[in-house]
Amino acid sequence: MGYIEKIQSMLQNGEISCVELTEKYLKAIEEANGELNAYVTVTPEVALEQAKQVDEKIKRGEKLLPLEGVPMTLKDNISTNGIETTCCSKILKGYKPIYDAKVWEVLKKNNAILLGKTNMDEFAMGSSCETSCFGGATNPFNTDHVAGGSSGGVASAVGGDIAAFGLGSDTGGSIRQPASFCGIVGLKPTYGAVSRYGLVAYASSLDQIGPITKTVEDASLVYDVISEYDENDSTCEGRQGEPTYDTLNNDIKGMKIGIAREYLEGVREDVKEAVLEAAKKYEEMGAEIVYFDLPALKFALPVYYILACAEASSNLGRYDGIRYGYKTEHYEGIHDMICKTRSEGFGEEVKRRILLGTYVLSAGYYDAYYLKALRVKALIKKAFDEAFAKYDVILGPVAPTTALKMGESLSDPIKMYLGDIYTVSVNLAGLPGISLPCGQDKDGMPVGMQLLGQTFDEKSIIRAAYAFECTKTYKRPDALGTVEAERGLA
Repeated sequence: MGYIEKIQSMLQNGEISCVELTEKYLKAIEEANGELNAYVTVTPEVALEQAKQVDEKIKRGEKLLPLEGVPMTLKDNISTNGIETTCCSKILKGYKPIYDAKVWEVLKKNNAILLGKTNMDEFAMGSSCETSCFGGATNPFNTDHVAGGSSGGVASAVGGDIAAFGLGSDTGGSIRQPASFCGIVGLKPTYGAVSRYGLVAYASSLDQIGPITKTVEDASLVYDVISEYDENDSTCEGRQGEPTYDTLNNDIKGMKIGIAREYLEGVREDVKEAVLEAAKKYEEMGAEIVYFDLPALKFALPVYYILACAEASSNLGRYDGIRYGYKTEHYEGIHDMICKTRSEGFGEEVKRRILLGTYVLSAGYYDAYYLKALRVKALIKKAFDEAFAKYDVILGPVAPTTALKMGESLSDPIKMYLGDIYTVSVNLAGLPGISLPCGQDKDGMPVGMQLLGQTFDEKSIIRAAYAFECTKTYKRPDALGTVEAERGLA
């Protein structure tokens, strides 16, 4: 039984009311968030009002919907009507959307309990959550380490047990990497499987919303709920085929799992060993492990940063101090106002990426950089298609190391960029990927692995991840006390 199902079972059986459960989570946030810095906005009034509605439904003897009554959180780049949505940037301070993102609209209909909005790298640009104007979220296993990014706040909240699940966004690994660092599960769906309507854009052709959860079973359940077709997003097709939750089983006999040799290059030895041990476990379960070459991967990082920064330059052009958000106090004329507003409102990393993106789109460089990157992106997708003609899923590490210490990425931005080396290719090819824990390093920090699948084949990667998860018992962080045990959910 997954964590979400366990919570709902307790609610349905009257072991705890939804209001009591919500109050416990809100108290846990109050006690732990000072250290974790996972939440940037807490919404107790919204949460308790939703919880009362769930309790009334239970009293009437009605069956709960799949995520009903479950306390959760949203990354702060997912629009929430009337609730501040800042993307953790000074330039959006005080901004309250006038509409809900499609995913939040769906979750509201299911009476999921919104505890608040969580921390992130500014405009999702970063791999440690430290570019946030609120300061970075910390890792629940060791708060001297980062939670990862850019969805670090969601991962910190779920890993630290101050949310049962959350939704993040993944542009180049921003769901999978923080989930890996925090010892939990992160699912990046196929591009177009989940609506992006209401997601504040970083790079529109790469962004994808997905769940961060405690278990693979929970990730499957959340994905099935949020993967609705949405006419407001022209790229959204919704989930293809039957719900993944209905097909969960741990039988993977005969499954072909490919390991690209390029994914094992430059990885710290203990991380590589944990991933290879997972491969052995799959062999014991009856899967076939095959090593192969995927040379196109070496182009993924430069292609990603050219395309993502180009799209960011375009998408962030709308923040000018005129319509909403931050506006500089002292200026002379409209051009000076826009220049000062953007200079003061954006952080250093965001400005760096805007400058790079503007450069590659400028006259004389468009063909040399942006157009060439688009062609290589197509070659990367073709290389993956050829691989999936032979293998059901591809196995590899999520990141070259475990979670870095706070401040390491900021002092050396190259570490931030190189940390994306194993995740960005999935976004370039529009593929689904799932991250889950497969071990720990000598300091007890989680090691994560990822399973990649063909377009709209979330079912295969979830099935393979679930089979591995069934063989493991994971140690949960205890730095924040026994919050889970107090809820009777241990």
